[in-house]
Amino acid sequence: MIKSGLVFLLAAGSLFAQYKSEPAGAPPSELSPSITQVLQPQGTKIVSGDGTVVCEVWFRTSLPSGPASSDPNVTLTTIPQGALLGAIRFSTQGSDRRGQPIKPGVYTLRYSLIPVNGDHQGASPQRDFALMTPAAEDKDANAMPNFDALVAMSRKASGTPHPAVLSIWAAGASDPLGFAKQGDSNDWALTTKVGGTAISIILVGTYQG
Repeated sequence: MIKSGLVFLLAAGSLFAQYKSEPAGAPPSELSPSITQVLQPQGTKIVSGDGTVVCEVWFRTSLPSGPASSDPNVTLTTIPQGALLGAIRFSTQGSDRRGQPIKPGVYTLRYSLIPVNGDHQGASPQRDFALMTPAAEDKDANAMPNFDALVAMSRKASGTPHPAVLSIWAAGASDPLGFAKQGDSNDWALTTKVGGTAISIILVGTYQG
């Protein structure tokens, strides 16, 4: 009986550890018109096995482009520093890639590169990241804040000395679109098309290191 109960608990845990994606509808009204008008009309909702909405995310219709980076650890080589990528909404408390709690609300997503220094050694295979900023603090879709300015903006999302970050990268040509678990890790990534570019972003999972 004990063994049967343990098997049931493991099966239930496995069930509730699963996630799926669903359509999310139009971008949130909390976003400024400048930002809403460059976003795709329908977002993606991430739902856990027990029906809880983890987050909703909206990306741009196309990605901004600039001079290409020659850094081999940069995957989205032509996206400028600080460029708007999209927006994300947490209906309940969320978290970022560092495991920092993020309050319920709507946040913009802007592109930046993780610094090359000892503090971030081994944090991810690539330098590409999306930084979150409260929607009320970020209203210009065309703004391109430099690294220091963007980190200061993003600290308003995390409430800590560290910005609120999500790991993002250019998806491979053969990577299937959709929301899927990443190998043997506990990370779940959404792979989607933004204009002509396929990207992946980890929406469930915390960096362990």
